[in-house]
Amino acid sequence: MSRNALLIDYEYCTGCHSCEVACRNEKGIGHDKWGIKLAQIGPWQVSLDRWEWSFIPVPTELCDLCAQRVTNGEKPACVHHCQALTMDYGPVEELALKMAAKGKKMVMFVP
Repeated sequence: MSRNALLIDYEYCTGCHSCEVACRNEKGIGHDKWGIKLAQIGPWQVSLDRWEWSFIPVPTELCDLCAQRVTNGEKPACVHHCQALTMDYGPVEELALKMAAKGKKMVMFVP
């Protein structure tokens, strides 16, 4: 049986924090804890006319990929509520193909 994972495309994350809020609401986690935490990297100047500024959602030890939601046939809360559609959930093999096709600024989390 295939394992499932969370795939995040950092290139298009807008930093809206909806993944954090959805996780807290789903899990009832306190205001000082996260199942997924958004980190801001940058901004820094890459070249004279180009800047880099990234937002990176990172699952923490509290993340179980919303096991209860998945059991009920739903996507994890962070994936469901991602406004930029940068998150995906599914079998590792399928997500690895998507990751290979894109080639950069993607990461897969497997619990």
